[in-house]
Amino acid sequence: MTASNRDPTVPIRLRASRFPGVNEGTACTQTSFKTGKKAFLFIGMQGGRYKAMFKLKRSIPEATKLARKDPDRYEVGSTSWVTARFTADRPMPEKTWQKWLDESYKLSLAAGSGKKSTVKKLTSKKAAPKAKPKDET
Repeated sequence: MTASNRDPTVPIRLRASRFPGVNEGTACTQTSFKTGKKAFLFIGMQGGRYKAMFKLKRSIPEATKLARKDPDRYEVGSTSWVTARFTADRPMPEKTWQKWLDESYKLSLAAGSGKKSTVKKLTSKKAAPKAKPKDET
């Protein structure tokens, strides 16, 4: 089978579907992978090429560098979603998509867990009124 006859998204989809608690669905024309209500991967065809979108944090600098080098293939959105476009003849590098997929899944788990940081903001609490000093007689 030649490269042009293979779907390079199959190994990405397979790995995504094997994470614990994952639901596969459809968003517009893309396949979506979610854990709970949080999506971590959108993947499918668009404009004659394959497209994968990952939610990233730690890998944003790497993705930004790739986007500057090859803006036709990589794009970093303002909300930390990174889009990769590729073909069967020129697929997304396996090492990159594995790293990004793992990171995206872990971020969706953290976001969907409902755990919020318990940072105390002193300015949000009203100070207790100070007691008036007693008259000394």
